[in-house]
Amino acid sequence: MTGKEILMAALRGSKTPRAPWVPFVGVHGGSLIGLDATAYLQSADAIVSALKQARDLYQPDGLPVVFDLQLEAEVLGCQLAWARETPPSVSSHPLQSGCDLSQLPAFSTEKGRIPLVLEAVRRLKTEMGDAVALYGLLTGPLTLALHLRGDEVLLDMFDDEDSVPELLDYCAGIACQMADAYLDAGVDVIAVVDPMISQIGPGHFSTYVAPPNNRIFDHVRARGALSSLFVCGNATRNLEAMAATRCDNISVDENVDMAALARIAAAAGKSFGGNLQLTVVLLLGDENDARRDAVRCLDQAGSSPGFVLAPGCDLPFAVKPENLQAVASLVRDPYQLQVARNLPAKVDSDDFADIEIPDYSAELAVIVDVVTLDSAGCAPCAYTVKAAQEAASAYGGAAEVREHKITGRDGLGYMKKLQVTAIPSICVDGREAFASIIPDRKDLIAALRCAADRK
Repeated sequence: MTGKEILMAALRGSKTPRAPWVPFVGVHGGSLIGLDATAYLQSADAIVSALKQARDLYQPDGLPVVFDLQLEAEVLGCQLAWARETPPSVSSHPLQSGCDLSQLPAFSTEKGRIPLVLEAVRRLKTEMGDAVALYGLLTGPLTLALHLRGDEVLLDMFDDEDSVPELLDYCAGIACQMADAYLDAGVDVIAVVDPMISQIGPGHFSTYVAPPNNRIFDHVRARGALSSLFVCGNATRNLEAMAATRCDNISVDENVDMAALARIAAAAGKSFGGNLQLTVVLLLGDENDARRDAVRCLDQAGSSPGFVLAPGCDLPFAVKPENLQAVASLVRDPYQLQVARNLPAKVDSDDFADIEIPDYSAELAVIVDVVTLDSAGCAPCAYTVKAAQEAASAYGGAAEVREHKITGRDGLGYMKKLQVTAIPSICVDGREAFASIIPDRKDLIAALRCAADRK
């Protein structure tokens, strides 16, 4: 079997001779060819060149063409803030300014950067499409809705329930158009990437988010293709609700217990994938760290058919190629896998003693620490930071918001010392207050006032 055949069989839930391997090469592709993320995501030539290098270096069974959840939003009138090492972030929300759906620009897959991505798909199909399955990544309905309306969508689920289904159905329609364009260009798998699902509970997921997602999955199935629901962030509370949708595959990140997902996926007849650790292992660790973590994923997945080994989300720009190569060798070589199983456990000697957190009781202002992957490229992180900044502004007292990105050692030190349990999280004066959920502004302001009262 080719790698592509192994992956496609796994996605259908069939037993395979080994676990397929799908490194989610997004802006990391730019680092492989010496371009920053801004230049990389605006060039079909760059995307094709980088993914050919990724194929040769990482021996993948599948690859995403791009990992950019702003493609659709850009066409629909959202302004973007570009960065050197992450995909762009959305900096304006047209539905927040009194505009309604009818006033948004007409969506077309012939606008914005979508044509260059489709050109890359067609060229990559010719270059590697017989051996490597190509993924077309769509912005999920909830995440696109937040791009258009901001985090008020989450409040609307409580205060304006009638408006939410219309908006999410509109976003599902956009996704179906993107799916058609991707499939017509030659992709093999449609992945609905909806990281904002990690920020809601199963009730809201089942009521508001499952119906538009099922519309997309049904559309993809009617085209004869396979679909994946890919949620970055801590989706643990939504795993069973996600498994009840009509997707073929569920992919998650490192916040989720893979053994628990394996049980839930098996009961629902789904394939499943994940969840190599992005920062502490692939970005900041060494080859043996990568091998150990791959063994963890494989062992937690167990003997259930349909497991796909993959990073938990879009690879960081500067991830170490040798770490991904170590995973690729292990997946394809049973001897390398056995050697990795016998590696001694890593001794974590870094106590971050040099990283000092404030004496919060002595600070004049209430300190809001937001621990993120990186708000420049992670949608839940961006909206969490924004929620903290807006609450601090509306609070009325002295409050200071500080972001700590775990893509660096300082951020990891804060994460450890503040005992943060999930990413993104908000800590108020040194206490974790909101873990992997964007709080209502009133609740966050109340937390600020309680912290001020303790001073």
